Amino acid sequence: MRAFPAAALLVLIAASLSSRPEAQAPLDREARRWVEQTLARLTLDEKVGQLIAPGFDSTYLPSDSDEYDRLTRVLQESHAGGVIAFGGVEPSPQVLLNPAYGSVVLGQPLSLAATLNRLQATAAVPLLATADFEYGAGMRIAGATRFPRAMALGAAGDEQLAFEEGRITAIEGRAMGVHVNFAPVADVNNNARNPVINTRSFGEDPTRVGALVAAYVRGLQQGGMLATLKHFPGHGDTEVDSHLGLPLIAHPRDRLNAVELPPFVAGLSAGAAAAMVAHVELPALDPEKGPATFSRPVVTGLLRHDLAFGGLIVTDSMKMDAITRMVEPGEAAVRAVAAGADLVLDSPDPVAAFRGVRAAVDSGRIDRAQLEASVRRVLEAKARLGLHHTRRVPIESVPLAVGGRQHQAVARAISERSVTLIKDDGGRVPLRLPASASVLYLSVLDYLSGWRIAAPSRTIIPELKNRWAATEAVEVSDRSTPNELDLVRAMAARYDAVIAGVYVRASSGSGRLDLAPGVVRLIQALARDAGRRGQPMAAVFFGNPYVTATVPEVPAMLLTYDFSDLAESSAVKALAGENPIGGTLPISIPGLFPAGHGLTR
Repeated sequence: MRAFPAAALLVLIAASLSSRPEAQAPLDREARRWVEQTLARLTLDEKVGQLIAPGFDSTYLPSDSDEYDRLTRVLQESHAGGVIAFGGVEPSPQVLLNPAYGSVVLGQPLSLAATLNRLQATAAVPLLATADFEYGAGMRIAGATRFPRAMALGAAGDEQLAFEEGRITAIEGRAMGVHVNFAPVADVNNNARNPVINTRSFGEDPTRVGALVAAYVRGLQQGGMLATLKHFPGHGDTEVDSHLGLPLIAHPRDRLNAVELPPFVAGLSAGAAAAMVAHVELPALDPEKGPATFSRPVVTGLLRHDLAFGGLIVTDSMKMDAITRMVEPGEAAVRAVAAGADLVLDSPDPVAAFRGVRAAVDSGRIDRAQLEASVRRVLEAKARLGLHHTRRVPIESVPLAVGGRQHQAVARAISERSVTLIKDDGGRVPLRLPASASVLYLSVLDYLSGWRIAAPSRTIIPELKNRWAATEAVEVSDRSTPNELDLVRAMAARYDAVIAGVYVRASSGSGRLDLAPGVVRLIQALARDAGRRGQPMAAVFFGNPYVTATVPEVPAMLLTYDFSDLAESSAVKALAGENPIGGTLPISIPGLFPAGHGLTR
């Protein structure tokens, strides 16, 4: 195992040890006794199982169903110590010529709580329930609070709002029986072509990212949920989606110390109870090829020893192509645990993962002492959460804690304060249009499929019509024909103003990040035409902010860093002059604007 450069890490280690966070405080006597007694009575199979966390969907799941039988059988055969809750998936037709069907749906809060209660009732040891509530429980669960993506918080620049987001997410998650949130993202997004992190990051400045990470961690854990820093040691400077392949970060160690690691250290100093290791290759940390997930120098050497992290180390989802294309589920679990992981998350075959780790312990490939240490950390996390006292949640409390106007008000504050005006030639924003003005609204999509949850423009169109009744809406995408795009350009001359809502996703597993070339040319032409006619034109960019660099001709540009009903309503209020505009860029736009830029109104 290679030691990380001591001099380069001195400041980082000092920071990580400078406070004694509550999340890592010693357990009380009763909790310690429960941990020791439980550890002593567990069989070897049950100890191995504590490291396995299968996934399940949080849509309605009756006990008398094949799917519930399958889930309980997996948990029993793997002796699982934890689970990860997702939203839901419904079948969609796999047909040519129509790619618009979406299969991802949200779960239901009462269903999630009821399923977890049933699973907890049958578990020999309380289950550690986890979820990816990265931008609030509403990311996965209908009716729960959905916050803007992390980059919107970076644009708002308010640590108190980050704290409140974490606290509210914890309240809602715990009410549904979830104990660990796989957030915050501590990655520094300094690569405009990153197809998977992008707006999931707070920004590109390590210090600012670290401050928001720390605030979120404190809020989440004050609310009673364990925070997870991800994706260690950094996934921000990649151009490959680890859902589709293995990204490579080739930077030297000094650069990793200066850019990638500081937000993780800030999160550790704030008391984060867990860290998630990235499926990313970093030759500067480990010359052996393969993901950090399988790297003992990264997981045990850097995170556990050099940064003195005593909490839970979890893998990212083991279903991602960066892993599944390399090894089978059993061997993948063995390599992750051998590297130092305490929890193998979302294996494509949890039973095979269990059997692989059990065989590796028997053969000596995984040391018994290491297994005991991991099981102890898992049990200590459960004791800190009070699961040795109460493992189930009262269903009747779910509607009282999940969602609601007070929680939504915080989400709205983040959204409205994040709106960033990066360009306004001629000072057209806010739009000074009479109520009788005619407006052409263009809903500009990257591609048609996958919009089932966040249907674009469903809020902005009625909001625009509430201000300017003579608004007409047209949608264009990669499926629009040249003739259709030409028709839209010809139509634009008839209107008093043109507004474009531009929706470009950086979506896990899509491998896409851009507008179609024909659509880019249309926006450029509309901008030139509007300038020639003296016609007001503004574009609001929902999602990927870097796409602004492809259409620099647009005279007025606003960013929301998100696509949601809330982002759309915030954008309209900004355009109409009903809300102040004060967001600043948390990232730089190559060739256009530096980080920190933003016009105020």
